Order: sequence, then C-alpha cells, then structure tokens
Amino acid sequence: MKKVLLLMGMVLTMQLTFAQNSDKAKALLDEVYAKVKSYDNIYVDFRFDLKNLEAGINQETRGDVTLQGDKYLFNYLGSQQLYDGQKVYTIVPENEEVTIEEQSQDDDAMTPSKMLTFYQEGHNYSWDILQDVQGRKVQYIKLTPIDSNTEIKSRLLGVDMGTKHIYKLIETGKNGTVTTITVNSFKTNQPVSKTLFTFDADKYEEDGYYIIRN
Repeated sequence: MKKVLLLMGMVLTMQLTFAQNSDKAKALLDEVYAKVKSYDNIYVDFRFDLKNLEAGINQETRGDVTLQGDKYLFNYLGSQQLYDGQKVYTIVPENEEVTIEEQSQDDDAMTPSKMLTFYQEGHNYSWDILQDVQGRKVQYIKLTPIDSNTEIKSRLLGVDMGTKHIYKLIETGKNGTVTTITVNSFKTNQPVSKTLFTFDADKYEEDGYYIIRN
C-alpha cells in the first residue's frame, strides 16, 4: 500500500511540475507576443540553416524581412516577396518574373507574417534549457504541435531574456529535416516608406517582367 501511495505521489508531483513549467513557458511567450505587437514595424536580418543528414542536405543562407502588422517585405535567395494584406507577390529578378497569388492558408506554413507570432496557437509548451550566448541569456521553450497530423515534430524557440525578443527558432520535421533561423539583427519602429508594401505592376511590366496571376 505504501508503494502504491508513493507511486501516486510521484506521478502527481510530476504532473504538477509539468503544469507549472507549461504555465511558465506560456507566460514568457505571452510577454514576447505583447512586445512584438507593441511595435509599429519590425526589421529582422537572419541566418537560415537547413539540414537533413539522411538526404545529404546542408544549406546555409541569409535573408531579411520588414514586418508591419500582417504586411511584409521579404528578401531571400535573390528573390523578393511582398504581402500587401491581400495578395502575395513573389518577384524573381533572375527570371524576370512575378507571381501573384493568395496568402497560404496552411497553418503549419512559416510565412514571414507569422515568423514572430506563430507560437500563440496550436502548441503545447514546456520550459527547456537556458543558454549563455555571448553574454546574453537565451531561454528555450519547446513547442509541440497539438495536431498529430502535422509534418512538424517539435520547435525550440529561443528568447533573449534581456530584450524579450526571439533570438532563434529550431524546427525539427518528422522526416528528419532541421531548420534553424538565427536572428542577426532585430530593429523596431524604423522609418518606412508609405509605398513599401505596395506592388506596382506597371513598373515591372515596363521592365519586361512576365506577370503570372494564380
């Protein structure tokens, strides 16, 4: 009987600890979200790493994105993607081509507009490791998707505890692919042109671009 009571006590203690860690993780993410939403605009310069050892994939590049509400201007791999709140415009200078389409409705898709807020829904949370990165304390929160059908196994979100800004995102797929986004520069409330998130079709047509409307 004593063994049964001891076992029940251990289980209850573990459940309580897990609940407390989950609440603590959620509280930190709520702080991060509130900070993000308080800015008029955000500019992020980042490093992007994609690895899958089994498939022999090891890619590293950089990009940058300017965010204002849901709108964004995203520069990556020599291309540019613009979202004006209604349509997504993907501009590829190498091909002199522009593709116009609707914003993805895939909840798992890590679109630029969700880059700093995706963690608010659809995950279970747990408190993870604390790292010292060049004098900065980075606290990691483990996010496990609630939807078991998703292709995402887990995500680790690193938060700079000094600024409450996102420093790193490590996403592990069920196929073994590990995607890491590391923030190099995080700037807020920058001077932004009123036309930054406006697509000028005439300009690109005059420059000889082929425009595809999906």
